[in-house]
Amino acid sequence: MHLTTMRARSLLFAAGLIPAFVASALTQNSAQPPAPPRTEAEKSALLDRVIANEKQSDEAMYSFERIERVESFKKPGDPRTEEIKVSRVIPAGTGLDHIPIGPDGKPTDPGAYHEELVKLERTLSWAADDGHAQREAYEKVAKRQKEREELVDATRTAFLYTLVSTETRAGRILFKYSMAPNPAFKPTSRATSIFEKVHGFVWIDPEAGQIARVEGEVSEDISIGLFLAKIYKGSHFMQERYEVLPGVWMPTYSQYDFDGRRFFSTISVHERTFYSQYHRIGPPKEALAIIRAELSKPDASVSDP
Repeated sequence: MHLTTMRARSLLFAAGLIPAFVASALTQNSAQPPAPPRTEAEKSALLDRVIANEKQSDEAMYSFERIERVESFKKPGDPRTEEIKVSRVIPAGTGLDHIPIGPDGKPTDPGAYHEELVKLERTLSWAADDGHAQREAYEKVAKRQKEREELVDATRTAFLYTLVSTETRAGRILFKYSMAPNPAFKPTSRATSIFEKVHGFVWIDPEAGQIARVEGEVSEDISIGLFLAKIYKGSHFMQERYEVLPGVWMPTYSQYDFDGRRFFSTISVHERTFYSQYHRIGPPKEALAIIRAELSKPDASVSDP
């Protein structure tokens, strides 16, 4: 995958497009179907609630390990999978560590898997230390997180939300909203200017105040990297989220279908990702203890992730 392609996908994430578009509803008595907000004041309160929950979910992603299965395709709707990559994804302080595993969720090469755990142990040991290099690294992480939060906050006024219907998923009521660019919104950065070129739908769980699903489509070409790359109109993305643990909502499925160009070369990304087996591993010091305990087992090289 071209570097610009990866940056394009990352920008869509960072820009708050996945997820962060929606309003929610006030918590109601679980014995009665929740009712949509009736006033602008209620709607404003709902937006604040969902955005706050989204920030908490973003932060929690760096405390939970999970299994990610990424399937790549040549074009949208293609039944043939070009490539499948399955990884055990573990927060490692200033980033995420991806340890390859097989499609069955088990290590394909026990020796190589063990070596990856050893490398991770070193990374976590470094990240758990309190030196000058670590402080600088965490300052950069904090800066990126602040930029992400600012983008999430911008979605509060960047879109107009209109209730379309009420649906049921797994026995829970969801509100479906259409999402359209707000003509009164004034972008403050190149990233927030993307909001003017996206429309779609969002589904929210009103009792939890959480995003359950979001779908969006690029309505105009989006330039990236000083106009050296471009994502074409018609590119599409979606994500589904569930309560994976009590009170913890995380992505369980996402899909990207976008085309564009980099200089004079075409860019084509068509992939879907399945997220499963969420497990809290905590900050580096906690994660380090867990990984060391895993390595200390006699069968550490073949342990299930």
